[in-house]
Amino acid sequence: MDLGISTNPTPELYTIKVTGEIDISNADSLRNAIDLALEQPTEAVELDFAQVSYIDSTGIGVLVGAAHHAVDHGKRFSCTNVQPQVMRVVQLLGVDQEISITAA
Repeated sequence: MDLGISTNPTPELYTIKVTGEIDISNADSLRNAIDLALEQPTEAVELDFAQVSYIDSTGIGVLVGAAHHAVDHGKRFSCTNVQPQVMRVVQLLGVDQEISITAA
């Protein structure tokens, strides 16, 4: 399944809506979208994962890297509406201890 990325920037929050599966073949697209969001004059960047059905270790690496970059930029970073199968991977790897992640 392809990865879809759409954005909704406001002065307070830059939302990135992600759809599909995040894996090694498309993780760079997500990384680029997050990097662009972190450069914007907003207080926080939020990834909406309501339509993400799968994430692999490369995608997890993108999230961890993004969380670190957000701290460097003085911004809040979070993932919301995370589906159970994605949340399971995140929790197994302990990433939920490093990133603000909320379930759907």
